[in-house]
Amino acid sequence: MFEVFEKAILTGLGAISLSQKKAEEFINEVKEKYKLSEEEGRSFLDKLEGMAREGKGRIAEMAEIEVKKVIDRIGLVPREEFDLLQKRVAELEEKLRVPEPVDPC
Repeated sequence: MFEVFEKAILTGLGAISLSQKKAEEFINEVKEKYKLSEEEGRSFLDKLEGMAREGKGRIAEMAEIEVKKVIDRIGLVPREEFDLLQKRVAELEEKLRVPEPVDPC
């Protein structure tokens, strides 16, 4: 199940992450095809970049939420909680430690 989720996230990120060069090539094609001015093409490119950033941010947020759900479902504890429990166990072990008897000789 996790592999399917991982593939979906990677596919989404791949679709969103257009390189600057590819985006500019696309804009040049659109400019020629639809007779756009340089300013109109640049404006369109800026809109596309904004949409890509926004989409990437949303996917990252959704991925974080889903990962937290999976972590909760399989019973993993956060690192901070684990460290606190480890410290508490060490303190309890120290309290329970029986001192070695002293040889009176």
